[in-house]
Amino acid sequence: MAVGKDTFPALPAIEGVRLGTAMAGIKKPERRDLVVIEIAPGASVAGTFTRNAFCAAPVHVAKRHLGLETPRYLLINTGNANAGTGDVGMRDAEASCAELGRLADVAGTAVLPFSTGVIGEALPMQRLMAGLPAALQSLDADGWAAAAEGILTTDTRPKGATASVEIGGETVTISGISKGSGMIQPNMATMLGFIATDASIAQADLEHWLREGVARSFNCITVDSDTSTNDACMLIATGKGPAVSAAEDVARFRAALDKVLVVLAQAIIRDGEGATKFVTLEVSEARSRQEALDVAFTVAHSPLVKTALYASDANWGRILAAVGRAPVADFDVGRVVIDLGDVRLVEHGGRAASYTEEAGSAVMAGEEITIRIRLGRGEADATVWTSDLSHEYVSINADYRS
Repeated sequence: MAVGKDTFPALPAIEGVRLGTAMAGIKKPERRDLVVIEIAPGASVAGTFTRNAFCAAPVHVAKRHLGLETPRYLLINTGNANAGTGDVGMRDAEASCAELGRLADVAGTAVLPFSTGVIGEALPMQRLMAGLPAALQSLDADGWAAAAEGILTTDTRPKGATASVEIGGETVTISGISKGSGMIQPNMATMLGFIATDASIAQADLEHWLREGVARSFNCITVDSDTSTNDACMLIATGKGPAVSAAEDVARFRAALDKVLVVLAQAIIRDGEGATKFVTLEVSEARSRQEALDVAFTVAHSPLVKTALYASDANWGRILAAVGRAPVADFDVGRVVIDLGDVRLVEHGGRAASYTEEAGSAVMAGEEITIRIRLGRGEADATVWTSDLSHEYVSINADYRS
């Protein structure tokens, strides 16, 4: 169950990046569950990671290795999060890096590990290690689609995005994949995201642009208000193309990068566990961006709002109540205006005089819904994307470990 067309885009090769996959049987047989991404020497690599206090062993190791040297390989496994596994998990994460490094003839610290799947279970190291040679042997510059499939867990479809931009008379390409469907309210990035470009970008700029891009994309989505132990988003600049340094080039490149990040983030919501609706929450006229985000996420996290969306029930009182309990100081509800699509729901502190149940129900019946909230307090705004809450979401998560 997902919203919108199930179309994986053609992702062009990025010079300096190759991707390989293997079927290691980490949780289920006969499915891609091990991915290796090879990065050419001389690249720049930036990352953002979960802020969950119980962050997984691979997050700890990836952050440590990233601070030691420029990565040459990313190693991703699905089916097992290697989270909540204590010292054993740390040793397993390090050992997997060391083994891939040995096979690829690089230092183990030049490998960054990433895991996703069930929490609290030890990695099946024998199967993971046995799958590494096959993943390396399948390395291919055109391996994006297979890699996008190989990083999925409860997702129903692979997710990819690409964009290109002219820099100094040359075409620069940005391509990326992401995974995520449940346990989605990232607190830095998506569940897992890997983006690459052939541009040449200084390390400090790469880190800054990723951090700000993530704030406007992956940090603006929520399925169920749960932040994963394993979130990570990586951005690779191989340096095989022109340098992005002039102000006008920076602006064009960042616009293209943000486009890729937003498409990947929205794809997670469209494929949210049990999702039947893709919902855009636009909050404007706030005193600060954080205030706008607080209001948007309060509505997006409301089980009553989300179940009304699933039922296509124009119960606008649930939206009003959620806005009213958002952490906003000195709230003047008389200034708040709420629109459901092109239908005015609330103004002057109550139901809009023009509102009809028929008009509201017609909007709620759609697969894609926009809720606009004007606070009448300032000039800041923010947009958040969410999904509805269905019977299928409960079933998926009740049966996840079985």
